[in-house]
Amino acid sequence: MSRRGRFIVFEGGEACGKSTQARRLAERIGALFTFEPGATALGVRMREIVLDPNTGDLDARTEALLFAADKSQHVRAVIEPALASGRDVVCDRFVDSALVYQGFGRGLDLEQLERVLDFATDGLRPDLVLLLEVPDTVADARLGAQRDRLEAESVSFHRRVRNGFRTLAGADPKRWAVVDGEGSVEEVAARIDWVLQERLEARAAPGAGRLDP
Repeated sequence: MSRRGRFIVFEGGEACGKSTQARRLAERIGALFTFEPGATALGVRMREIVLDPNTGDLDARTEALLFAADKSQHVRAVIEPALASGRDVVCDRFVDSALVYQGFGRGLDLEQLERVLDFATDGLRPDLVLLLEVPDTVADARLGAQRDRLEAESVSFHRRVRNGFRTLAGADPKRWAVVDGEGSVEEVAARIDWVLQERLEARAAPGAGRLDP
């Protein structure tokens, strides 16, 4: 039987650089790059609803269920088929973002939320979660003035989000790795490559060469 692909997820607050680094890593190791929300046709519509500032206030449960629906379709249409075929997958956000944003951020019960997410994803979890962190001032400067519905949330909301990520990372250090997101793209990428070699003995896809920092 062929090996199952490895599932690597990038998490973090707004403007931490995870999207750039996730794309770069996927290309580097020959993995499938994907993201949430919006990687499927259904997901595009969900993304428009949850991130459009014109949507206005959503009930926290409604928001959580929309994100869960996006994850369910994403797992079944994109992530699971790739992993089952033996291909590595690098994803920009996954289940832990929902636990943090709707749990720590919105105040929903974490156990109830996790049950919903388990149902949506059939219990799929990453082999490794890379949490990128940057200072508030750096994130604020990167975001600029044009912000989506979640980016425009209050300072206290984003503080709860950051603390939520740290709490999850601290509770599961074998699965999570915290990476300093400051510096050039190349500097951050080198830190990520080092983590992968240490945690997963990462090898590139056939023909792509070994992953060296």
